[in-house]
Order: sequence, then C-alpha cells, then structure tokens
Amino acid sequence: MAFIVISGLSGSGKSTALRALEDADYFTTDNLPPELWSALGDLAQARGLNRVAVTTDARTRDFLAALESSLTRLKQRRDDVRVLFLEADAHMLLQRYNLTRREHPLGDPSLMLDFRRERELLSSLRALADTVIDTTTLSSAELTTRLLDWLGVASGFDLRLFTFGFKHAPPRDVDTVLDMRSLPNPYYDPLLRPRTGLEPEVAAYVFQNAESEDFYLHTRDYLREAAARARSSGRRSYNVAIGCTGGQHRSVAVADRLARDLADLGARIIEHRDLPGEET
Repeated sequence: MAFIVISGLSGSGKSTALRALEDADYFTTDNLPPELWSALGDLAQARGLNRVAVTTDARTRDFLAALESSLTRLKQRRDDVRVLFLEADAHMLLQRYNLTRREHPLGDPSLMLDFRRERELLSSLRALADTVIDTTTLSSAELTTRLLDWLGVASGFDLRLFTFGFKHAPPRDVDTVLDMRSLPNPYYDPLLRPRTGLEPEVAAYVFQNAESEDFYLHTRDYLREAAARARSSGRRSYNVAIGCTGGQHRSVAVADRLARDLADLGARIIEHRDLPGEET
C-alpha cells in the first residue's frame, strides 16, 4: 500500500497537493497526528484501500515530538512510505497570505516571525523527507504535475462528450455547448429519418458537402484548443454538449467523429441523452 506523508510550510501548497492526490484516487486526510498514521494504514488496508495520503504541519505541533518514532514504526509496517516536504521563500508565503487573508497557525504578531518559527519547528521533518519541492515559482497546476510525476501517477484527462436535442433543452452542467443545427438534416430524408447518426449513411448525409466539412473541421480545431487549455491549467476533465434539434442525427454523427479525431485528448462519448428520438 502506498502511504504518502505531506508536510511543509503553511502557504507552500499542501492543500493543492492533497487535492491532487485525492483526484488520483488516494484516500486523504488533513492534519492527522503522527501517532495515528499506523492505525490509519491498518484500517485502510482492511478496507481494501491501497493509496493513502496524510498531511501534518505546524497545526499538529503538540504531537510533533512523536514524529520520528511514528514514521519509523510506519515504515516498519509498510513497504511504500514516502515523505514529501513543500516550502517556499518567505516573500512568496507573505504574498500568498496577503491574498487569502488567513491567520498563520502559530499566531505570532508578525507573519515573517511565524515563517521563521515554523521552519525551525518542522526542520526535523524536512530532514526526513524523501523529496523537498520549492513551490516559490510554481502554479497550482505545475505543482500538481510535479507531484504526480514524482509518484509515477498518470495525470489523466477526460474530454467528455454528450449529445442532446435542443427541443428537449440543453444540459446545464457542461463547460461548452456546440450547436450543429446548421448542418444538413437527415430528418428530411424519409429513409434516414428513423435511423441515427451512428450509422455511416446518416453521417455521410451530415458531412455531404464542403461547407459541412469545413464547419466540422473548425469545430474540431476549436474544441482541441479549448480542451488543451483546460488540461494545461490543471483541469482533469472538460465537458462538452453537442446539440441538434432532436439529438438523433447531426449531434450524434459529430460527436462520434470527434471522439475518434480527439482520442489523443481522452475524448469519449459519455451519453447520447436524447437517442433514440425524432428531429423536427
């Protein structure tokens, strides 16, 4: 079982790291006293959990005397225990605190004094760390990438495609809505009307001319750029709703083609919401 201990200076990115591990299917808990680490590991293993991450920092200062012995005991019971320590220079920590307007857990009159005392308080844990990451110049997305690389965890990305019919109302819980109602409508061909955009004959009708092809290519390129930007900003998914009138022909044909063309971005169809149905 992988057991990750995250520590570091307040404002250095521990919350970002913990969220990243939670998204990577770790069971996470914040600010757990070291004496409880082994018990948590045993409980997690009994529940079939194979990835656990905890944070500990200056907030647990009353328990830090047991830190080294607790870590030694944990490593004796677990094969894959790793300690990550995050830090940043004092001026960056001050800037981050001024943005959040939170109180430092040590509560000194001066934040700079807080930072100095905290470094001293956590110096033994820093010395025990397997890896120290300086987050002074890192964004949240960059820290997440560094962390997942360190753990050897793939930073996956999903481009999720949904189709729908506008006459049934568009979905609200997506990032982008694409309108395919300007494409040729197979509804007006009696032989194609009862069929769906998943069938080659229907797709051929939708993309029958140069204007349709050009419209599709522009849509594909826009979506590629939007998804790539979402991924580079640290997003793990991007949800796209593709609509036509009834959600049976054009939207389905476009989504099916996009899923193939954008497979390198993790594109996949989640739901054809209004299929089967009739376009009007």
